[in-house]
Amino acid sequence: MSSGTIIAASTPPGSGAICIIRISGSESIRLTDLFFKSRSGIKLSKSKPLKLILGDFIVNNETIDEVLISVFKNPNSYTGEDVVEISCHGSSYIKQKIIKSYMDSGAELAQPGEFTLRAYLNKKLDLSQAEAVSDLISSETKSEHSIAMNQIKGGFSNAIELIREKLIEFTSLIELELDFSEEDVKFANRKDLNKLVADLKIKLNSLINSFKYGNVIKDGIPVTIAGRPNSGKSSLINALLNEDKAIVSDIPGTTRDVIEDTLIIDGLKFRFIDTAGLRKTNDKIESLGIKKAKEKIKKAKVLLYLFDRNDITLKEIIKENNDLYHENLLIILIENKIDLIENYGTSQFYKNLGKEINKSSISNFIGLSTFNDNHIENLKNLLIQNFEGLINNDDIIISNERHYNALKKALKSLDDVIESLNNNITGDLLSIDLKESIYQIGLISGKIDLNQDILSSIFSKFCIGK
Repeated sequence: MSSGTIIAASTPPGSGAICIIRISGSESIRLTDLFFKSRSGIKLSKSKPLKLILGDFIVNNETIDEVLISVFKNPNSYTGEDVVEISCHGSSYIKQKIIKSYMDSGAELAQPGEFTLRAYLNKKLDLSQAEAVSDLISSETKSEHSIAMNQIKGGFSNAIELIREKLIEFTSLIELELDFSEEDVKFANRKDLNKLVADLKIKLNSLINSFKYGNVIKDGIPVTIAGRPNSGKSSLINALLNEDKAIVSDIPGTTRDVIEDTLIIDGLKFRFIDTAGLRKTNDKIESLGIKKAKEKIKKAKVLLYLFDRNDITLKEIIKENNDLYHENLLIILIENKIDLIENYGTSQFYKNLGKEINKSSISNFIGLSTFNDNHIENLKNLLIQNFEGLINNDDIIISNERHYNALKKALKSLDDVIESLNNNITGDLLSIDLKESIYQIGLISGKIDLNQDILSSIFSKFCIGK
């Protein structure tokens, strides 16, 4: 990372009505005064911060654009340094001309995430908050946005900092004991430490367990569509996505590969996966498709199992779904093509189906026609009803795999502390386990001496200009 003044466009590449160019560093105001002529004639170095100033951006006596300038003086800026933001017209030529004029005068092009990295290094954000900025930018749903905003506001940071402070307090007492080892003085009550660690383990476990929800929210709830050939799986994914995503044919075995796409329903992202029809076949290519289908079902949170009553018996429906079930899988049984069934829902078939469902792994049953928009909306509503807790959850949820791995290692260290306490291990060894927990928790917020490799890995995923 450069220690000098950096510049980058903060708006996406391409032409647009407006572009924002951001400059940060000790020379940002002085460099801007080389090119900017305000309507009032006042230099930016003499103007008050937090004001919008209208004027012309001039390079070699040529007016490049009429611009608005915002000035933020340290430490009251995003990066904690002097920052200038230029609002210009979104012409690619204008952007390039402005950025080049700064670079010719000594500024450097910002690396991905460098503005936020400077905010972290200048203690404007901790590391988990900085990462949440990237999550906020990439959020596509209400639930993703809520998680990112909670982290930016410090909800997660405060929770782990409280854990870290309590561990530091006890570790310092144990370290103090080591200074008085000859007197055999005990400053840290072992029973109190045992209780503290047990309480902290509960809190860490809660955060760790939240990752399975956070990861699902971030990547989308995986919904596998399965069933016998010609049950209408491809028609269903096309109807859900409102586009011809999959080929629809009367010929059995048309779908041989996995087709995926995402859909946001009421603030939740669902990842729908159309698969090959489940049946016994000697076709090698189709067999590979069926194998892939079963692999996708194993990783799914939801199975939409479609059936056509003319092609499968009730006994086969129940057996196939019981065989496909795994822990935490929500199975929604769907009878397709009900527009072709007379007196739908009143025959003996449905009475028998209701009895069998109560004894099976099937969670819900719904009938539909993929040609009926109301039926498709009913299915979407059923999906939301089963997952609405993810949207309206105010608990702290982690969605970052780096945080998840650090929390698991911290929990392992606390298990070692409990074992050490139970075995009356000496204070110097006990201190090592406590310090490891403190280190792993500190990795999340960055409250340790992080090496450059870790920081580079984190901030290289950001867009340039942020």
